[in-house]
Amino acid sequence: MWLGPEEVLLAGALWVTERANPFFLLQRRRGHGKGGGLTGLLVGTLDVVLDSSARVAPYRILHQTQDSQVYWAVACGSSRKEITKHWEWLENNLLQTLSIFDNEEDITTFVKGKIHGIIAEENKNEQPQSEEDPGKFKEAELKMRKQFGMPEVEKLVNYYSCSYWKGRVPRQGWLYLTVNHLCFYSFLLGKEVTLVIQWVDVTQLEKNATLLFPECIKVSTRDSELYFSMFLNINETFKLMEQLANIAMRQLLDNESFLQDKSLPKPRRPLKNISALKRDLDARAKNECYRATFRLPKDECLDGHTDCTLWTPFNKMHIPGQMFVSNNYICFASRAEEACHLIIPLREVTIVEKADSSSVLPSPLSISTKSKMTFFFANLKDRDFLVQRISDFLQRTPSKKPCAIDREWKWNTADPSSEEIPELPSSSPLAVSPTSALSHRPISFSAGQVPTASQGLLKLFRRNSEELSGPKGAKEKMKEESWNIHFFEYGRGMCMYRTAKTRELVQKGIPENLRGELWLLFSGAWNEMVTHPGYYADLVEKSMGRYNLATEEIERDLHRSMPEHPAFQNELGIAALRRVLTAYAFRNPTIGYCQAMNIVTSVLLLYCNEEEAFWLLVALCERMLPDYYNTRVVGALVDQGIFEELTREYLPQLSEKMQDLGVISTISLSWFLTLFLSVMPFESAVVIVDCFFYEGIKFILQVSLAILDANMEKLLQCCDEGEAMTILGRYLDNVVNRQSVSPPIPHLHALLTSGDDPPLEIDIFELIKTSYEKFGNLKADDIEQMRFKQRLKVIQSLEDTAKKSVVRAVSGDIGFSMEELEELYVVFKAKYLMSCYWGNNRAAAARRDQSLPYLEQYRIDMEQFKELFISLTPWACGAHTPVLAGRLFRLLDENRDSLINFKEFVTGMSGMYHGDLTEKLKVLYKLHLPPALNPEETESALEATSYFTEDVTTEETQEDKGRKNENGPEKEEKGTSPQDYRYYLRMWAKEKENKKETIKDLPKMSQEQFIELCKTLYNMFSEDPVEQELYHAIATVASLLLRIGEVGKKFSNRPTRKSEDCKANNIQDPVSEEESPTSEQSQNSAVEQQPQADHEDKASVDAQPEKTQQENQTLGDGSGEGQGSPLQLLSDDETKDDMSMSSYSMVSTGSLQCEDIADDTVLVGCEGSSAAARYGSTIDTDWSISFEQILASMLTETALVNYFEKKVNILQKIKDQKKVERQFSSSSDYELSSVSG
Repeated sequence: MWLGPEEVLLAGALWVTERANPFFLLQRRRGHGKGGGLTGLLVGTLDVVLDSSARVAPYRILHQTQDSQVYWAVACGSSRKEITKHWEWLENNLLQTLSIFDNEEDITTFVKGKIHGIIAEENKNEQPQSEEDPGKFKEAELKMRKQFGMPEVEKLVNYYSCSYWKGRVPRQGWLYLTVNHLCFYSFLLGKEVTLVIQWVDVTQLEKNATLLFPECIKVSTRDSELYFSMFLNINETFKLMEQLANIAMRQLLDNESFLQDKSLPKPRRPLKNISALKRDLDARAKNECYRATFRLPKDECLDGHTDCTLWTPFNKMHIPGQMFVSNNYICFASRAEEACHLIIPLREVTIVEKADSSSVLPSPLSISTKSKMTFFFANLKDRDFLVQRISDFLQRTPSKKPCAIDREWKWNTADPSSEEIPELPSSSPLAVSPTSALSHRPISFSAGQVPTASQGLLKLFRRNSEELSGPKGAKEKMKEESWNIHFFEYGRGMCMYRTAKTRELVQKGIPENLRGELWLLFSGAWNEMVTHPGYYADLVEKSMGRYNLATEEIERDLHRSMPEHPAFQNELGIAALRRVLTAYAFRNPTIGYCQAMNIVTSVLLLYCNEEEAFWLLVALCERMLPDYYNTRVVGALVDQGIFEELTREYLPQLSEKMQDLGVISTISLSWFLTLFLSVMPFESAVVIVDCFFYEGIKFILQVSLAILDANMEKLLQCCDEGEAMTILGRYLDNVVNRQSVSPPIPHLHALLTSGDDPPLEIDIFELIKTSYEKFGNLKADDIEQMRFKQRLKVIQSLEDTAKKSVVRAVSGDIGFSMEELEELYVVFKAKYLMSCYWGNNRAAAARRDQSLPYLEQYRIDMEQFKELFISLTPWACGAHTPVLAGRLFRLLDENRDSLINFKEFVTGMSGMYHGDLTEKLKVLYKLHLPPALNPEETESALEATSYFTEDVTTEETQEDKGRKNENGPEKEEKGTSPQDYRYYLRMWAKEKENKKETIKDLPKMSQEQFIELCKTLYNMFSEDPVEQELYHAIATVASLLLRIGEVGKKFSNRPTRKSEDCKANNIQDPVSEEESPTSEQSQNSAVEQQPQADHEDKASVDAQPEKTQQENQTLGDGSGEGQGSPLQLLSDDETKDDMSMSSYSMVSTGSLQCEDIADDTVLVGCEGSSAAARYGSTIDTDWSISFEQILASMLTETALVNYFEKKVNILQKIKDQKKVERQFSSSSDYELSSVSG
């Protein structure tokens, strides 16, 4: 490539000049190419350690002038071909012009200007780069592609200098982190190390320090453990590795592969050696942290953050912290945890103004909202820029609010028959607040349905109002008053100051009248509801009345959702629950519906109306409990792993015992999935939900630890899992909420209480207090870090389970061992995944349906199958191999969807590797019959249709049966029968019958199909050590079989079949005995005109024609013999079949030699010409051969028998395939140096 001219002082150092003229030098790097000796080794080592650009461009062209000591690099190249092209251009276009100049400075100026012009022209013609990656980084990406054979679509994210520990010896080199791979390269004094690991294969990433490995990163896969150390910035490297592995896990989990964000804001100043991808990943990490901290919608992107102070009116202080600005929100987090959090939606903002600076308050900024609250920020570094950004975002924010949202918050709009609820004090500064007890525009659905629950069901079904007038009622009113005071001091709604005081109030239990409002606020569900008005109503309208697997499961579970609560003992509650769950299943088909969602949603409906419950469910499933409710409950398993890790850390005594009993895996799923609602009395569990919406999963984990801690002594004495479960179940049953104003609801687990002693009651608020005292130091950031580590472990464990289940499912019918099947599965899955991230389209990922059984989830298309076939087949056919692969694919693809699953894949492979000669020949035979053999390959369209005429009386293959069933009487029966299920049962019973296919079931082979088979065999033997013997054997067998086919043809034209011949005459013109010689002559002449291939074995078959012609004459003499002739080789059944075979021309027995079926011989229906045109004007309809005849002929040749019965080790082929897998896409003309790689 052309370079912007750079000054070079020492032209000879480490470079060898290969060509020179008065103005230019062409140089090669020492050590590159052949030889090099010790100098080459040293230079190669230096290039790797110092990351010299000479590694990727070992050739260069320098511009020189006679009297100057300064040289200018004008071009570099990765190969001799590339650099020679540049050299020739300079000689042809510049040399003559430069010789005219007198002044050397003018020469240099002219050359530099010319090179700059060429570069500018190239850049203009090229497509503009999507990102502004720095030049040094592009160079590194080029090195990576060259070194590891990666295609253009594999993007480098970053690269680091480090050491890889091979044994106890560190190898200094470069670690390249790409989107899908971790690669390492080192070259030290001739010792080369190359590593390539796919992120999807990584099972563990750890950063640790040991005596042997000082501060290193350990990368574990299923097969090995790799240690890397001596990083300049180990934390940055480890964080990036975590992110990339996490993306790979996400791909395994739900097909979400990495798509680069093209809309990133450009950096305000150029970033040295940081790729656009690295910036993208950094931005993603910050966005995730930002959204998790402030519970914002999933599509919210952080624009920037800055240090500042916030004036807090409740304690009259300026609190230091950080302001975060995004498209729709301004947020603040104090430096001291719990001091203050603030979220200001831009939709609420009315005024943003810069106040006057003072020494006390430098650069202040005031933000006013519609709720009459004003927030003062100060100590802003770049206030003007910040105000401009906020102003830009405000302009994009919709100004007019939808009528459903712009409503006053009135808690006294409950059912008139219910008791009055105290209104908010008039002094409250906030009139607008997130709730919708009764909307001014209630959601309405089609007439005739049960009315919508437009408020919390608890208000409609409150059974006992006496509690409100007693001590519990007084306590409840005190709680409400406490919250009202809090609202007065800290604000109400989204813009509330959230402080340690807020958390204290939540821990004491949220009053029932405020529960819905505060759940919406703390979870962030309110934001999504406000920004999506009418979304839920539209979703309900679209989803109601539609049925799928999810809706069936929902219907089944509706009456199991809190059946003890009166709200769900009538159609109003059940209908509301149905609508919310169905709407969510249609919103998120990936999750659809999962058990436990019904329990959680029924509780949400008690305190919120339907729309609010829906958005709370969205927040729960998609943000607060990610991946909890998918088909494999991955999120719950991840948090279960965290729980085990925390138990080891905080309760080491109990941890080992719990592991032995296997209790944690049992309890954690039921506790976490239902947020304790299914294992604790309702009045107590709902307090847990209060704290969960405020604190997140951290609170669930700390309460779980507190429960184990409280029962430690009893659990340590347990003998088995059942006893431990009983102890924990009884404990949870007796966690009571003495402050609840709702009447107690019977709990399903109450049956666990046994014995005469009254159970010991545990107060829920005491349990919560204990959990904060003992385990309150858990940090949300630490839990997220642990989630990543556990996610790797859980997903890889699930993948291993899937592999074992698939291997077990297919092992019964396949000849491969379990080990071989597991290796084949790994290769098959890797090929599928490669198409996901290296394919040009997303079709591969779209093919994977998570709801299918494991066996059906990974499926590959024909191109992927061909690549696997070529590398794994024991029948290598040279250039003919892809053709054979295509045929096998069509044979295996029984449902004709152009995709095959793993079972179909290994069935095809097993046919080639296992079984005796008969089985292997049967596979080869089938590959030369439809549907494996394409009609385009052997026959015209007319001939193709004649193959499946109604005259066919052979025993059919499964494909033929399928075609007949579509048009046969069974279809009529299916259509007319009133009970179709009987038809399906009969079909299923037929499929279940284990019918062993015999060689009698195989249809006969026509002449052109037979010629194709011979061509395949010829190609298969071309690289075999005993190819001469095999060629001789196949020539003998082919000649014999052609003569047998001739005999069969002559007997098929007996007088007994004249009536059938007359019928067939309308379509075909059968060849009579008299016409046979003419046909032979014309065909002979046609074949003789074909180009002959010049092969070594020609001499070995020269003797064949004479012999076969004599035999032909003998056969001709006997052609008039009657039925009793000893040459009648075909049975009556077989002769009946002959007329129904496709019509093909016949090659004379004497003319088929090995040369005739060479690669360059045209034997089949390619080029669109018909068989008749190629071989003669008369089409021979009767020539055919059966599998038994081919088998019998093959068995006479020892060389052929030995070839098909020799064993091939597939594990070795898989190992070789893995070595070259990453090189498949390397199409450049790079010269890989023997020294520097």
